[in-house]
Amino acid sequence: MNEPQRITVIGAGHGGKAMAAHLALLGRDITLFNRTFEHIRIIEERGGIDLESYEGGPRGFARIKKVTSDMGEALKDAQMIMVVVPSSAHADIARLCAPYLEDGQMIVLHPGRTCGCIEFDNVLRQNNCKAQIILAETETFLYASRSDGPAQARIFRIKEAVPLAALPAVYNKEVLTAIRSVFPQFIDGVDTLHTGLNNMGAIFHPAITILNAGRIESTHGDFEYYIDGVTPSIARVLEALDRERVTVAAALGIRARTAMEWLTLAYNVSGEDLHEAIHNQSGYYGIKAPATMNHRYIFEDVPMSLVPIAELGKRYGVSVNAIDSMIRLGCIIHRTDYWRKGRTVDKLGIQGLSVSELSRYVKEGWQTTQE
Repeated sequence: MNEPQRITVIGAGHGGKAMAAHLALLGRDITLFNRTFEHIRIIEERGGIDLESYEGGPRGFARIKKVTSDMGEALKDAQMIMVVVPSSAHADIARLCAPYLEDGQMIVLHPGRTCGCIEFDNVLRQNNCKAQIILAETETFLYASRSDGPAQARIFRIKEAVPLAALPAVYNKEVLTAIRSVFPQFIDGVDTLHTGLNNMGAIFHPAITILNAGRIESTHGDFEYYIDGVTPSIARVLEALDRERVTVAAALGIRARTAMEWLTLAYNVSGEDLHEAIHNQSGYYGIKAPATMNHRYIFEDVPMSLVPIAELGKRYGVSVNAIDSMIRLGCIIHRTDYWRKGRTVDKLGIQGLSVSELSRYVKEGWQTTQE
């Protein structure tokens, strides 16, 4: 694919609006889709989105060519499709897309969390989608952003390097070449097991939130999430979770980054242990905790990040007691079954695959597991 001119953004939350506006300001023809039209009605009426940004970042009134809640209309003639919704909605979006996808289109999940592309691909196959598309995911979201109003978005920061991988990975170069004209920040993420198992939010978000439940509920989040929320004891829990994640990755032949390595890579900080390293990260100072326990750090990160890591561990013989304990606590706090809602190996369609077959699938495609 040459430089994509017609891009559809699926999702009009803070991230979707920021991406749609940024791409429009870069001169692309943008279609913005949201399942609830009332949430995007003002964007349609105004003809676009006001984007504010950090000094030197993208800003201005971004004209959006089409605003719709009709998926068929949203996907028609799109060259690239950016899915910017909570990962808990990926399966529903795949079902909505399946009848309308066209040969040659690219879909990128921003981000996939853990096994996002695998779930999306499985749902498309279950819904008899025959279109020859290319599917990819990012390791984390490109922006730190927020919504300032129904037709306003703000970008606080754009990450300098974000790994991206296609499913299968043989298409990595093609996706990166196509997307680089608008987002040069994306780099080769090897494959979707690498992007999914290097998902650091799985380690930091649920555990810090759950282990600070009393403080969150008594102060409504009036404390510094990483600085006050990560005590020496909580840091030891994070280290245990991280060891299990890295061990699950190793069982699949993947050398995942440790949390300490990630902090060094992302922020150039280090320490004697994870507690010290987190407190050495100046960017964490000033970040407040969630105001409520009803937060995506649990309802998204537990089923879409921790559950698939635990499922892979159990499927391939790795003890995941610490991860399992966080999932169970999340279920109790929210009075819901995140195992049932989450990305199990059955939902991912990989329950019968050996390690070598799973590796072949993410590198070469589903058909290679059937040969």
